[in-house]
Order: sequence, then structure tokens, then C-alpha cells
Amino acid sequence: MLVRIVKLTIEKQNIAKFEAIFAETKIYIRNFEGCQLLELYQDRKDPSTFFTYSHWEEETFLEEYRKSPFFKGIWSKTRQLFSAPPEAWSLNKLESMS
Repeated sequence: MLVRIVKLTIEKQNIAKFEAIFAETKIYIRNFEGCQLLELYQDRKDPSTFFTYSHWEEETFLEEYRKSPFFKGIWSKTRQLFSAPPEAWSLNKLESMS
């Protein structure tokens, strides 16, 4: 399993737009083949900093999602809202405790 974490820093005046885009598209992202989990986090001290957290069965599914017209459409809208370049990490999940 691949865990993907993406840090997004949004211009303060664009926070509501970003949240609306995520609300409109989250079900499509979550239902994309290979996506097992999708979560959105907001920093408690800096409300303009968000993190997406997703689980993918394999890296190939994430890559197919990133190549899709759907992703390209979302990304073109979302990147206009940034105040800093996004940061992303792809991680191997080694352990989990609930």
C-alpha cells in the first residue's frame, strides 16, 4: 500500500474556494480505482495550510489518477489558489495500530 500526503498552502482569501472544490470532487477521488482512503486535514494554528492524506493499493493506481483528465481539471483550478508550491510525499505503510 502507498500512502500519499500532500501539503497545500492556500491564499487566505481562497480557503472557501478550495474547500468547495474539495467538497465537490472528494467522492470522485475516493472512488477512483485503487484509492482506499481519502482525508483532508487543516492545520489548527494556520488555517491556510491543508494536507490531503490518501491510501492507494499500488503506486500505479496513483499514477493513473494523476494522469487522468479528472485530476488535470481539478489541479488547474486548485493550483490557482496556492500561496506556496505544494509538497508531496509517497510513503510505504509499515505499521498501524488502532
